[in-house]
Amino acid sequence: MLAAPVSSLLLPVAMLVLMWPSQKLSEACSCSPVHPQQAFCNADIVIRAKAITGKEVDSGNDVYGNPIKRIQYEIKQIKMFKGPDKDIEFIYTAPSSAVCGVTLEIAGKKEYLIAGKADGDGKMHVTLCDFIVPWDSLSPTQKKSLNQRYEMGCECKISRCPSIPCLVSSQDECLWTDWVTEKNINGRQAKHYACIKRTDGSCSWYRGVAPPKQEFLDIEDP
Repeated sequence: MLAAPVSSLLLPVAMLVLMWPSQKLSEACSCSPVHPQQAFCNADIVIRAKAITGKEVDSGNDVYGNPIKRIQYEIKQIKMFKGPDKDIEFIYTAPSSAVCGVTLEIAGKKEYLIAGKADGDGKMHVTLCDFIVPWDSLSPTQKKSLNQRYEMGCECKISRCPSIPCLVSSQDECLWTDWVTEKNINGRQAKHYACIKRTDGSCSWYRGVAPPKQEFLDIEDP
């Protein structure tokens, strides 16, 4: 199933306080919403994993000589969708949500999709602004897209539409309208669509669990 290609000018995006399905941002930690595909493309590492243990550790000193505290999660990696050849063993995050720290359930009780930045050999760093959600909360399309489809659209631009009208500026953009149409960043386009680059250089929303067919990739708009 196809969706008409749409795009948008890059509009100024206010820093919004938002809630991913499993994380609530405090007043001191606010982020610009991103489509799950953007989160995948922006991340160094994307994995499916469980947190086994968590503890506070020292992570050097600040410029004033005060110790920097971080939370260290020992994890069990189930699958890597993007990242190095070596498994990730530890995830680091800030010690509280006020500074964008992430809280994960430990003892292997819950599986997560975790996107974040590389932080050394076998390590990664995450914040509340990264895409971190319970694995079971993902739609079938989102799970399938992690294997290849999101990566197919990393050269595309996904522009969030904060209000109507949204203006089209270039053929390599997809317009993300969930916030306008559903007042929810985890809406239909986030759950069921990926922005795919076609052979003519344009980008278009694609919906479906199966990989895009060649006729979709070759299509030219009138």
